[in-house]
Amino acid sequence: MNIRFFNARILTMEEEKDIFEGELWVKNERILFTGDKNDLEGYYKKNEESCIIWDQEIDCKGNLLMPGFKNAHTHSGMTVLRSFADDMPLQNWLFEQVFPVEGKLTAEDVYHLTQLAILEYLTSGMTAIFDMYLSPFRIADACIDLGMRCVQVGSINRFGPTMDVIEKEFLELNNYGPLSSYILGFHAEYTCEKELLERMSELSHKYKAPVFTHNSETKKEVEECIERYGCTPTKLMDSLGLFDFGGGGYHCVHMTDEDLQIFKDRNLYVVTNPGSNTKLASGIAPITEMLERAIPIAIGTDGPASNNCLDMFREMFLVTGLAKLREEDASVVSADKVLKMATVNGAHAMGLHESDVLAEGKLADLIMIDLNQPNMQPIHNIVKNIVYSGSKQNVKLTMIHGKILYQEGTFYLSKTPEEIYREADNIIKRVCSV
Repeated sequence: MNIRFFNARILTMEEEKDIFEGELWVKNERILFTGDKNDLEGYYKKNEESCIIWDQEIDCKGNLLMPGFKNAHTHSGMTVLRSFADDMPLQNWLFEQVFPVEGKLTAEDVYHLTQLAILEYLTSGMTAIFDMYLSPFRIADACIDLGMRCVQVGSINRFGPTMDVIEKEFLELNNYGPLSSYILGFHAEYTCEKELLERMSELSHKYKAPVFTHNSETKKEVEECIERYGCTPTKLMDSLGLFDFGGGGYHCVHMTDEDLQIFKDRNLYVVTNPGSNTKLASGIAPITEMLERAIPIAIGTDGPASNNCLDMFREMFLVTGLAKLREEDASVVSADKVLKMATVNGAHAMGLHESDVLAEGKLADLIMIDLNQPNMQPIHNIVKNIVYSGSKQNVKLTMIHGKILYQEGTFYLSKTPEEIYREADNIIKRVCSV
């Protein structure tokens, strides 16, 4: 479809480019044009014979177009456990509540539970997710069927699957369609034997591929790794060659200076998850130190069992708010840096370099932010409004791959929300029963 957005404020998230008033055009899945009145005149001069027939023209009425948020760490299928396993330390939460329920889930269950999460992602303005969970092929199907862009990461651990399965997922899910991709990974050091980590390193070297994992989420995790191997998880993984081709870590709360230097030297991504870390009392990540070392940071919600809300607005506020509290300095971690973490950095961590900014030729993964809500007035600074006072209520439209999937409270999907809720309720009644 050819879609014209006009009367818009536009935040492209390109370096050194301020918000401007203008138009954005979408042709099929890509951005054809974005610019102000002068840019538009130049476009017509260069393309005098071009005639575009619009399938849809949307008057933005002064609202903001910007790149969609990238949820750089989540476990979508864990919607089954939302508000079921709460108020427990991480280790008890995992082994006493999460793993027993997950053992009952089928691949078909994960398909439907993922779609429940997608509804929430769309209302929060998320146009891509970095998902780590069971049954990757059915996760891909769930996302493709609803139009969500999904990058999956391997979650191998001592309970399975095999390394052959991980390699199969890597090869096939990277050729599963334009909305699907896959990055190598494993659950965490504490759920993997050293031999398994070594084999993951071999696979990474075979394909020269980055690796992601949960890393240094809790103090206990780090202490037990030091007891086992005499070093931190980051140091262990680096010594095994797991980061030779990049990648990164989820959480990264309890990091030593040496750990941070490894991330800096290897150009690894930190994916911070402040909502989950707060709820599980895991700690506050040293975001300020990471920024001082120019370590790239992205933002994730973690899963709906540990957060429990899949809301990028809340995560953005917590990233900056907790950093200010940790450092006792209100000036650290500014709103513009946080918004970049939630958009551009997330896209780059996930390998989505065509979905990072709003520019000609980029994929049309964008959102419209309603500025005509009380929490967005007055408009002194739009970026600060988004990070400090924004909420899901401000997401007016979510477009992925050139298709409007959510607008003004209505979903434009292959299924109705009621159908998705019904399937999820049936699963929850079965697997969560005592």
